[in-house]
Amino acid sequence: QVQLVEPGGGLVQAGGSLKLSCAASGRSFSHYDLGWYRQAPGKQREFVAAIGGTTYYTDTVKGRFTISRDNDKNTVFLQMNSLKPEDTAIYYCHAHSTLGRPDCWGQGTQVTVAS
Repeated sequence: QVQLVEPGGGLVQAGGSLKLSCAASGRSFSHYDLGWYRQAPGKQREFVAAIGGTTYYTDTVKGRFTISRDNDKNTVFLQMNSLKPEDTAIYYCHAHSTLGRPDCWGQGTQVTVAS
């Protein structure tokens, strides 16, 4: 099982940008589909973006967020542009094994977008 560490997060003004990173220790990301989820106060955790053979985004972030990965560095990124207050949440990276190994979650990082 990969161990996911999420440095980054922080406070940004509406319309600004922030880049999240999630680095794996232990196993490589090579055989994992990767993604980002978020959970706002009082709400359930929701899907944000994923990358495997292709990329997927929830409708509310399309055109603003970009997910990418660097398998050599065992890192997945989420570039967030044109941030809105509604994007405020704890963001979690996620790794889904394509080889039947257990899924892994990062510890979460707080992203706050000020209006």
